[in-house]
Amino acid sequence: MTRLNGKTAVITGGATGIGRAAAKRFIDEGAFVFIFGRRQEVLDAAVAELGPNARAVKGSVSDEADLDRLYAAVKAERGTLDVVFANAGAGSQLALGKITAAHIDETFDTNVKGVIFTVQKALPLMGPGGSIILTGSSAGTTGAPGMTAYSASKAAVRNFARTWAEDLKGTGIRVNVLSPGATATELAKEALGEEGQKVFASMTPLQRMADPAEIGAVAVFLASDDSSFMTASEVAVDGGLAQL
Repeated sequence: MTRLNGKTAVITGGATGIGRAAAKRFIDEGAFVFIFGRRQEVLDAAVAELGPNARAVKGSVSDEADLDRLYAAVKAERGTLDVVFANAGAGSQLALGKITAAHIDETFDTNVKGVIFTVQKALPLMGPGGSIILTGSSAGTTGAPGMTAYSASKAAVRNFARTWAEDLKGTGIRVNVLSPGATATELAKEALGEEGQKVFASMTPLQRMADPAEIGAVAVFLASDDSSFMTASEVAVDGGLAQL
């Protein structure tokens, strides 16, 4: 498996869940991967598992200085960058009538502002053939009860790909959205419990939650030349949740 042979990738939110699963698949396909996240001990554990073709940088996508350190590390070790997987995201439930400004700021700082600057600060290192992947969500299409800020932020991410595909005309850089549905990450399992996972599984035509590795496999496709004529697109990996 060498679809990403010699390529350099950045994955935000790369120490756990979908990001970590994608990092493993990227490395299996020949990539050198920088994972970015907020918890040093979790980053260290991920790098220990991922092996010598992984590096970790601690920081938050909502902090521009942290992103500058990330891309300085990429430039110092690799010189250029081929793939950005803007995967870091945040969201919590708060029903209409109880929404606070702090809740909106927390969600949008990560899911909107964080995505914008993750991509914008990467561009000087990227060139023709580059691939930008944005993590959307089925909630950006369907909405989700009590998830006003999160759902709206993911709808914004979908529009980023359409807008940036226009902005990137002539550069040879592609930008697409990968939109998961319910995925059995460590966080989801902890938050939902066994019964909650069964409820989410029952909502999808495939009657189960996704394994993070299944989302990572599609990220590899979008990162590789297999998707070379795709830009501004959304790929739903949601078990049919938002499609019916």
